[in-house]
Amino acid sequence: MRFEFDFLPFLLAYLLGSIPTSVWVGQVFYGIDIRDHGSGNAGATNTMRILGKKAGIPVLLFDVAKGIAAVYIPFLLPQYTPGNDEFVSVQLITGLGALIGHIFPVYVGFRGGKGIATLLGVVIAMHTPAAMVAIVVFTVVLLITGYVSLSSIIASLSFPISLITYFQPNQSAVILFSFFVVIMVLITHQKNLERLLRGQESKARLRKNTQQLDEDDDK
Repeated sequence: MRFEFDFLPFLLAYLLGSIPTSVWVGQVFYGIDIRDHGSGNAGATNTMRILGKKAGIPVLLFDVAKGIAAVYIPFLLPQYTPGNDEFVSVQLITGLGALIGHIFPVYVGFRGGKGIATLLGVVIAMHTPAAMVAIVVFTVVLLITGYVSLSSIIASLSFPISLITYFQPNQSAVILFSFFVVIMVLITHQKNLERLLRGQESKARLRKNTQQLDEDDDK
């Protein structure tokens, strides 16, 4: 009975994360399935590459918002008390639910994106200051190197480092979550790491209207 009770927030978060923003935008406004083009991923980067910034930016923002909203689901459930360890654990569970939903969306045949944008939303909601540090690190590395994948990896590494050394949260679950973020980013960027080591990774063109990201960097 307790399992069924606790499964509800995860289910709600999964259904929220499953909203296939890029797929629906492509189908409704452009008459295409974004997964049939470019990298084949249902992510903001592929959307931006195929359909442009007008479609890609709203998709990115909505995917981030899914992660943020999922973390706030426990606030709507009266059985949980905000701030205690159980509440934080449930927040992490709902964040995970949204991430799984984005990667395996029930509404469109379980073919989604990598979930990095949704993961960013979860990170922002779980610990905004450390997330802002990671965003700054991402931006600086991107401007210096031009590699989106390398920027994502280094930014993810900065999250637990800043969290532990500077912010020092009371909940151990948040610290464990920060290491999960690193593992998740490394897994989703495995091919990018291989290309970086071979010197074959593509750079982003940062000038207006000429941005081109590597096919495997989809958020």
